[in-house]
Amino acid sequence: MSQFVIREHEIEPLPGLPGVPPVGEVVLWQGRPSSALVARHLLKIRWIVGYFLILASWAVIAGLNDGQPAGGILFSVAVLTALAGVLIGMIELFAWAVEKTTLYTITTERIVMRFGVAISMTLNLPFRQIDGVALARIGEKGGLIAIGLLPEQRISWLIQWPHVRGFRFSKPEPSLIYLPDADKVASVLSAAIGQYRGARAEQPRIIVQNVGGGVMPPSVVAAE
Repeated sequence: MSQFVIREHEIEPLPGLPGVPPVGEVVLWQGRPSSALVARHLLKIRWIVGYFLILASWAVIAGLNDGQPAGGILFSVAVLTALAGVLIGMIELFAWAVEKTTLYTITTERIVMRFGVAISMTLNLPFRQIDGVALARIGEKGGLIAIGLLPEQRISWLIQWPHVRGFRFSKPEPSLIYLPDADKVASVLSAAIGQYRGARAEQPRIIVQNVGGGVMPPSVVAAE
């Protein structure tokens, strides 16, 4: 799959695309992950906040039981609060960077994923290389779309993270992650792939499954 990965895109003729689209190719949709969804579901910020709240509560209870002065207890809580603030700030900053450095594009011919907080890359996925897709909803509108590739197409899970499905290390699936309007994107993608493959009766399907935390259903293989 290395031939579809471009490591630099300092000059983009169109935002999110590594080159000028061929004649007849039309951009149907462009969008980004939601930083709020990335922080909440990918980076588990609520769990981290809860963890530090438990630590702070334990510090207060243990201090009172041990007869520590109020100043010592407050100092312990202040240290935990400062550590929590630094960690939460780093998480929020990373989530913001994921949103700002990512741009997903769906055209009439392909999916293009431009991403990379540290090193910018572009993954080009022509519809002919896609074997199936799956949608997992998060809440009412949010969700993730995993893209199953043909067996001969391989990508690196580590390089693609976090824009990749779960823990599928043996056969990584690139994913459009934590979209705020996943249903709309799924409809656009389904229609685009359907039109592309309609002449060969290879209509792929999209599974819609209401889940929490971004758990993905199995990808559906397009009919041969």
